[in-house]
Amino acid sequence: MTFGALLAPASAPASNEAASHTPIRVLHFFKCAMPDTLGGVERVLDQIGRGAPSRGLEVDVLSLSRIPDPRVVIMDGYSVHRERIDFEFASTPISLRALRRFSQLSKWADVIHYHFPWPFMDVAHFAARINKPSVVTYHSDIIRQESLARVYRPLMNRFLGSVSRIVATSPNYLSTSAILERFRSKVTVIPIGLDRSTYASPSEGIMRAWRERLGAKFFLFVGVLRYYKGLHILLEAARGLDYPLVIIGSGPGERELRMKASELGLRNIHFLGFVPDEDKIAILKLAHGVVFPSHLRSEAFGITLLEGAMFGKPLISSEIGTGTSFINIDGQTGLVIPPSDPIALRDAMRWLWENDAEGARMGRRAEERYRRLFTADQMNDRYLTLYRELVGRGAGGFSNDAS
Repeated sequence: MTFGALLAPASAPASNEAASHTPIRVLHFFKCAMPDTLGGVERVLDQIGRGAPSRGLEVDVLSLSRIPDPRVVIMDGYSVHRERIDFEFASTPISLRALRRFSQLSKWADVIHYHFPWPFMDVAHFAARINKPSVVTYHSDIIRQESLARVYRPLMNRFLGSVSRIVATSPNYLSTSAILERFRSKVTVIPIGLDRSTYASPSEGIMRAWRERLGAKFFLFVGVLRYYKGLHILLEAARGLDYPLVIIGSGPGERELRMKASELGLRNIHFLGFVPDEDKIAILKLAHGVVFPSHLRSEAFGITLLEGAMFGKPLISSEIGTGTSFINIDGQTGLVIPPSDPIALRDAMRWLWENDAEGARMGRRAEERYRRLFTADQMNDRYLTLYRELVGRGAGGFSNDAS
């Protein structure tokens, strides 16, 4: 089956007339959301929420928080309801208050939109006895906790079998996920999209300051420093190279990575930790290329890669059978290398460093691909089409037999 056959059709942009009808109310449920955390799924939720009002959608998000004060946060176009985390088990945050809140909010919603994986979400779905249109955006297989995954599998299969539709974020992930293959008849592909206008516009002063600090030419990685990001491979690849390498982000692997860089005697690594959005975009604009060495399928898409493409940067990524190779096409928008191969990564960095003109052409093609496939408008229009289909509404409002 071709990507075109799988891709959910995009509706025409919502008109003011369509938006004036009773909105479709969508409740998103995931373990985290902005403003508490700033990961990839959180960015997707934010992009969907921002695009909701102009499409005749009313979006609320329910998530967990360590400090849910205030309990409800009004964002740009949507609301985030936060409940306190009671405890965590196997990296799964759990909140008994969230069970009650989910049951309350689900009565308000026309569509429940889940974001997988999060086993607690499956429990909440059945505890609330959800019997209305439901969507699961399938962000990733469960990779690391294999033994726990075997215990969880019956619940997962029952949950995925009970929802109305499953959304894969790339045709690559659909074609390589055994779980998605099992439910293929109800899977739709809707790629993640970003709206460049929602990103900060750094001042010339900030651009100048980072240019002076980092130099005129460097490679950039942005992301949470987790086990599957492949940063240990990147540090190995940096041995013997004198190219500056900038790492933006913090996370559970940061201390170990800093120690490894010191042990390897690397003097060309800039660990910047968390930086504000304006600084992040300034650094991204200045970067020679974006390096994204994730080596495990836990990296299901790669928001940073998409941000690099959006800003016209050549990309380096690994072939792991996921959306990273849907964003980055080898030889066109950048270079795709085997996973866990520091020599191949070093060679790719060296090639981009020494071939400025072709690297710039790759960056332009990456930006063209972003505009063709990965804008937030395209993503949001496709979700609108899906929601309308599920609740039985056409472009002008409810159909006669809508429930």
